[in-house]
Amino acid sequence: MNRLNNKRTLVTGGSSGIGLETARRFLEEGARVAITGRNLASLEAARKELGNVQVIHADAGDVAAQKKIAAEIQDNFGGLDAIFINAGIGDFRPLAEWDDAGFDRSVAVNLKGPFFLIQALLPILANPASIVLNTSINAHIGMPNSSVYALTKAGLISLARTLSGELLPRGVRVNAVSSGPIATPLHGKIGLGDAEIKGLVGQIPAGRRGVPKEVADAVVFFASDESSFTIGSELIVDGGMSTL
Repeated sequence: MNRLNNKRTLVTGGSSGIGLETARRFLEEGARVAITGRNLASLEAARKELGNVQVIHADAGDVAAQKKIAAEIQDNFGGLDAIFINAGIGDFRPLAEWDDAGFDRSVAVNLKGPFFLIQALLPILANPASIVLNTSINAHIGMPNSSVYALTKAGLISLARTLSGELLPRGVRVNAVSSGPIATPLHGKIGLGDAEIKGLVGQIPAGRRGVPKEVADAVVFFASDESSFTIGSELIVDGGMSTL
C-alpha cells in the first residue's frame, strides 16, 4: 500500500472496466485521482462507488476536450504525477463493412485524442512523471475483423517508444500495458455471447479471461517509482494468448 502516496493521477475512461478498477487501485495506493468519461450516468455511478475522486466529463475523441481536461486538472491538482490513458472504443468489422466515419471515430478516440491529451497535459506534468498507455495484444496478432482497432493500438505502442525518447529529458516516462481478453462490459458491447466468449477462452493458454485488477496492478507498477528504470516498454497481460 501507499506506493502512489500523494501522487496526483488521471485515469481516462475511468467510469467502467479496467479504468474504474485502476482508479480504485490508485486510491488504495494513496493517490489523488481524477477520472474522465463520456457517459454522465456512468461517471456519477463511478463517483459514488469510488468516493473522493475528481470527475471530468469529456469525449476522448474530441481534441478540444483534451485542453478542457488539462485545465480542470490544473485547477484542482495543480499538476500531474501519473496518467493512465485508457479511454477507447472497440469497433470490430470485416474490411468490406468499414466506412470513413467509423474509421475516423476509432482513430479519434483510440489514438488522436490520447495524443493531443498528452500534448495538453505536458506543461503540468511533474518531473518525474509517468504516462501509461492502454494498448492491446490485437496489435500483435492477426485477429479477423480487428484491423482498425489493432492499428490504433499499434500506434499507441509506437508512441510509448517515441515519446519516451522525446520526453525523458524532462523526466517523463512512457510505457504501455497490452491486455488480452479481459472480462469487462466491452465484450457485451461488441456483441460477444456465451458461445463467442467460450471460443475466445479456448485461445487463451491460461484457460480464462483476465480480470480488470490484473491489468490495474500492472498500471500501478508503471505509475509508481518502482518502475523508474522502465522506459518505453510494453507489458503484455494476456494469459499467454499472444504466444500461440
